[in-house]
Parts: sequence; C-alpha cells; structure tokens
Amino acid sequence: MQTEQLAVAVIGLGDIAAKAYLPVLGTRADLSLRLMTRNRERLSELGAAYRVPPECRFTEVAAVLDAATGLGALDAAFVHVATVAHVEVVTTLLDAGVPTYVDKPLAASLADSRALVEHAERTGTPLMVGFNRRHAPAYVEAARAPRETVILQKNEADAPGTVRDIVFDDFIHVADTLRFLAPESIEDVTVSGRVEDGLLEHVALTLSGPGFTAFGAMNRRAGRKGERLQVIGDGHTRDIVDLADGPTGWAPVGRVRGVEQICEHFLAAVRGETGYPALQDALATHELCELVVGRLEE
Repeated sequence: MQTEQLAVAVIGLGDIAAKAYLPVLGTRADLSLRLMTRNRERLSELGAAYRVPPECRFTEVAAVLDAATGLGALDAAFVHVATVAHVEVVTTLLDAGVPTYVDKPLAASLADSRALVEHAERTGTPLMVGFNRRHAPAYVEAARAPRETVILQKNEADAPGTVRDIVFDDFIHVADTLRFLAPESIEDVTVSGRVEDGLLEHVALTLSGPGFTAFGAMNRRAGRKGERLQVIGDGHTRDIVDLADGPTGWAPVGRVRGVEQICEHFLAAVRGETGYPALQDALATHELCELVVGRLEE
C-alpha cells in the first residue's frame, strides 16, 4: 500500500540544507517539498534540481504558511536558517501547529533555547533538535560497546571565532556526542581552552562518572578539518574517523553521518509511528554548552 505524501517545508537553503538534507529529503517519494529562502537565485536553482514546482517555492515563512490554504496543510518543517533566526522562525511554526525539526542548536543561548522548549510544551507542537551523530551507524555501534574511555576530536583547518558562536554552532556536536556516549551519570565536568583577542582557538571538555572518562576537544587552527572518535573498554579499542568505522563503499554521505536516519526518525514521529526524542535531553546539551561558554569567558 502506498504511503500518503507528507507536505514538508525546508526553510533555509544554505550549505547544510543543500549538502546534507535535500539529498535525503528530495529523493523520498513520500514527501511533497516546499522550499523557502530569501535568496531567489538559490531558490530557483534548488527548486529546479529537486523538481519542486514554482508554486511551492517561497521567500518568506509567512508565505509558506499562507500557501497551505491552496496547497493543503503543512505536515512538518525542517529549519536550517542561521542560528540567529531560529527563535523567530521556530516560534512562528510552533504557533501554527507545524511539527518542527531544527538543526542544532535550538538557539545561541541557554535562555532562548529553554524559552523555545517551553513554548513547544505550551503549544503542544512537536519540536526536535538535529543531533545527527546520535544516529550515525558507527556512533550507534560505539554506544553499544564497553566505554571506559571516550576520546573525541573535531577540528577545523583555520576557523577561530567568538566563544559563543563556536561553542553553540559547532562544539555542541562534541558536547552532545560525549553525553550520548557516557555510559553512566556524569558527576564531574572540566573545561579548558584558549581565547585570543576574543576568538576561541581551542577548547577541551572532560565528562567523568563511575568508571568512565569522556574527553572532547576542538582546535580551530588544526591545519586540516577532521573528526576522530576513539572508544576504549573491556580490552578493546574502536577507532572511527570522520564518522566512518572503516570503508563505507558506496554508502551515501547522509547515511554515514546519520542524516538519513534522523530524518526518518522525525518523519516517522510526524506520522505517529514512533515518538519524538525528549526535548529536556536536548536542552541538557544546551545547558552544558552554556557552562562551557561561561568557563571559557572567565
């Protein structure tokens, strides 16, 4: 039996949407896409590439919602606008009753992130945060292995930035992955790093608890970009480079990085086939990031 199509809006068509999400969402026969960006050239280019008809392309969020009268109700939305616009865009969608997936972070501060979570709970509209590494096959397997020591590095070639921007927009992946891989409750948190002229050059985070230590580091001047995870436990060591546990063959990048799986989780939840991840757990990662920012700015 053919599954009824879901009307799904992709709001914000920057690099993340174009490289990670549209290659997944745009190839699904069970979705009818509606695209939104203020960049008309980008809208035309991606609309044509994914065969989204002109009447389903928009330059304003309000227009996406208004079009529901003629096109049919919107079933869900993926938000990939700049972090600074998350609060406004997500609030608008929640108020309209549209189940919303937002790329991490919820917002650039704990206060705004908490406000969005509370707004979602108040309106009763589902909200999900895009922590794709929790769905990457190699990391899922790592979470099933004994984990006495976890070491995660996520580096950039040469991209220092302000403390808050780097921590909430990028280091949040490290923080959330360490929380995801922690085998027991976290009892101690240690933060260190280097800030020069207001720019974060490197940061390290250690989480520890009964019988385990999880260490994550990011260097923004590492000379090359890359991610490496090492999980050690029960006499065994697992090494994962750039989210791949060995050769991936012809596997799509979106599948290796967990984007395909997290999209499926969200869409299955929209259909009522599974539940949404706990928002309070996502908020706990934002709380950890706020702690990291506070200690670095000291």
